[in-house]
Amino acid sequence: MFSSKSKDTPPPPAMQSAPAAQQKRPMRSSSAPSIISGDLVVTGTLSSTGDIQIDGKVEGNVHSAGLVIGDKAFIEGDVAAEDVTVRGRVKGAIRARKVLLASTCHVEGDILHEAFAVETGAFFEGNCRHADNPLAQAPTNAAYQQQQQPAAPVAQPVAAAQVAQMPRPAAADTAPRPSAATFAPIKTG
Repeated sequence: MFSSKSKDTPPPPAMQSAPAAQQKRPMRSSSAPSIISGDLVVTGTLSSTGDIQIDGKVEGNVHSAGLVIGDKAFIEGDVAAEDVTVRGRVKGAIRARKVLLASTCHVEGDILHEAFAVETGAFFEGNCRHADNPLAQAPTNAAYQQQQQPAAPVAQPVAAAQVAQMPRPAAADTAPRPSAATFAPIKTG
């Protein structure tokens, strides 16, 4: 009824090719994707080694292995992933090996990619550039660059007591200055 096979017998060809195919694909988490539902607003950075599906709003950067941005989703920040599908809105830079802009998407920002596809009807405003390793390069989005620059100093209001203590200009500095009308024309000979 039960028989044992010899250990010298090689496995069937179908079983030999499966491990080789698995080794060629990038390793991803086998768990289900994390989902940000339509009624959720996230403020801050999202980071995952697996896949993320966003149907709500994210105010911050998103880093993941795979990313699907739903029809009604909105991301205001930079996106970095192996594979990105955009169906909703993104306002920020996208860096990914594979980028798909679906017909319902609205993207405002630069895209750095290895493979890039755009469906008819997609809205894209920005620059797109090919890179062999887009995830290793820093984002080039203007909004990102503005965030990195220090803010200009803000003038502080001065209280009346502080104004009274400020030094007054000397009398010579407050004398009226002559205007062009007070000068007599110079005659030359």
